Amino acid sequence: MKVLIVESCAELGQLWKRHLERHGMDVVLRHTQDDAVSYLSENEPQIIILNLVLADGAALAVADFANYRMPKAQVIFVSNTSFFSDGSIFAHVANARALVPTGTEPEDLAAMVQHYGREVDSA
Repeated sequence: MKVLIVESCAELGQLWKRHLERHGMDVVLRHTQDDAVSYLSENEPQIIILNLVLADGAALAVADFANYRMPKAQVIFVSNTSFFSDGSIFAHVANARALVPTGTEPEDLAAMVQHYGREVDSA
């Protein structure tokens, strides 16, 4: 399963990347909107783990580009803010599947990736 992680914090992104790789996933880590969109221009991950608050760029622009280019890709948003905690992210982003805190255990994140990845595979 191909996974793209878009996370500004290199240490957190690497933690998630290593954990997902231990589960046999093909994982790419990008830190900015531009780098993520560049990757998405030439690749088609099944799952995108995307921090809502990027230090460089806009997460919603990444999600929108992904939805346009590969509508079957599933987006798992992570955030350390209460913004969109009312669930409105699902009204704004058609391919959003979850919004979890950045402190979510890597094992739980891996379980979500596996779950939503199966949805893409069966579609």
